[in-house]
Amino acid sequence: MRSYGQYCGLARSLEVVGDRWNLLIVRQLLMAPARYRDLIDGLPGIATNLLADRLRDLESAGVLERRLTGAGSVVEYALTPWGAELREPIEGLIRWSTPLMVRGPEGDAFRPEWLALAVPALLDARVDVRPSTAIGLDIGGSPLQLRATPTGFEVTAQDGRELAATVRAEPACILGLAAGALPLGDARALGLIEIEGDESVVRTVFAA
Repeated sequence: MRSYGQYCGLARSLEVVGDRWNLLIVRQLLMAPARYRDLIDGLPGIATNLLADRLRDLESAGVLERRLTGAGSVVEYALTPWGAELREPIEGLIRWSTPLMVRGPEGDAFRPEWLALAVPALLDARVDVRPSTAIGLDIGGSPLQLRATPTGFEVTAQDGRELAATVRAEPACILGLAAGALPLGDARALGLIEIEGDESVVRTVFAA
């Protein structure tokens, strides 16, 4: 493991997770344990040999672990309890990134499941009143739902529960609304968003 040679918590943390791709691997595993192929699919641009190296390094450091699933013949990767504590600093970086996200994707790859970490991180920091009903998120891919839990917001695949409303918008618009960087009224006026159902519930969340 590369060392900065500094007795500093930040330096020692970066020795473990500061290499390219490490925190993105943790991002994927914060959403759910994953098989190697799932990680390849969720990390567009990573080379297979580099992913193998990074997984080995993170396992050696105690950030993640391998375990057998199903009939015991398939390996999946999961965060250890210590590794899962990276959620808070990663969510902080997501909130810090808001000015960098304003310009949109500009051709960068995007996976809808990344919203499962980003949207709650943005909303939990600024929304106090939380609706008891779920809101659908239609971004042109797999249908998602946003709902409040006792510990905060969560974004998951739609599970058939009744939705108070559905929001249709591009991912950049959803992120802007969640961060409070794009006012809901402006998004409506510019035609960036469509709302079907109870608009008051959507305003409770995105116009806070």
